[in-house]
Amino acid sequence: MKSMTGFGRASYENEGRMYNIEIKSVNHRFCDINIKMPRNISYLEEKVKKEVVSNITRGKIDVYITFENNSAKGQDIKINKELAKIYIEELKQLAKENDINSTIPVTEISKFPDVLVIQSIEDEDTIWNELDECLKEAIKNFVSMREQEGNKIKEDLEKRIQKVGQKVSQISEYSTRLVEEYVVKLETRIKEILKTDMVDKDRLNQEIVIYADKCSVEEEVTRLNSHIAQFQKMMEEMSPIGKKVDFLIQEMNRETNTIGSKSGSLAITNLVIEIKTELEDIREQIQNIE
Repeated sequence: MKSMTGFGRASYENEGRMYNIEIKSVNHRFCDINIKMPRNISYLEEKVKKEVVSNITRGKIDVYITFENNSAKGQDIKINKELAKIYIEELKQLAKENDINSTIPVTEISKFPDVLVIQSIEDEDTIWNELDECLKEAIKNFVSMREQEGNKIKEDLEKRIQKVGQKVSQISEYSTRLVEEYVVKLETRIKEILKTDMVDKDRLNQEIVIYADKCSVEEEVTRLNSHIAQFQKMMEEMSPIGKKVDFLIQEMNRETNTIGSKSGSLAITNLVIEIKTELEDIREQIQNIE
């Protein structure tokens, strides 16, 4: 199980080329990836996105990439000769008009804006291989943090679903007792009204069957126990389970509501409220898992 919140960072350097990558994420229904990287390597954005998507399936994910190329390899120096000539002509004209020395060192001309241009000729394969190595490390650290957070959530969920199971068992016990108590109360009430110990057993049994059918929550309890078993099994799955568990909790809430509507017992009603409280806490926690 993985949390949807996480952070991972990695750095890589080779022959003066330096890469820094940070990945962070928060909760989101889908997989929303935002990548910020330098323009000179922006052509690799789609590859970066594919790498991230292959490891992360859900969350709002921000990827920050910085790249510095201080390597002599792949650097090309260009002199804008046309622009340099314009600077020289203008400076000579200025010197002539003001009767000053017009000798201009070439090194001074090179300092003027846009005269000397350093261009990086990137080797796409080299840049991608190095960037990918850094990216894989950042993703590894990111996923590791998500797993650590996920384990904490898993422990909490397991405790809560265990409490739900205990309360469902209590409801089952109370439900069985309700029919037994009803039989005694009904028979006693009939005797009091008729002032006789002679009771029509067939009629009594018919009333008991009607009552038992009306207040029986056996089917709902069975389905709830099945859902709890499914939930516990999902906790051990390696694949993302957030959406599946969310649906399962909705089904458990539905069965719990049905039990509440059928029950005429205060004890069962109180247990239903406690179960719904636990399920709501579970549902909130589920919003945090992938």
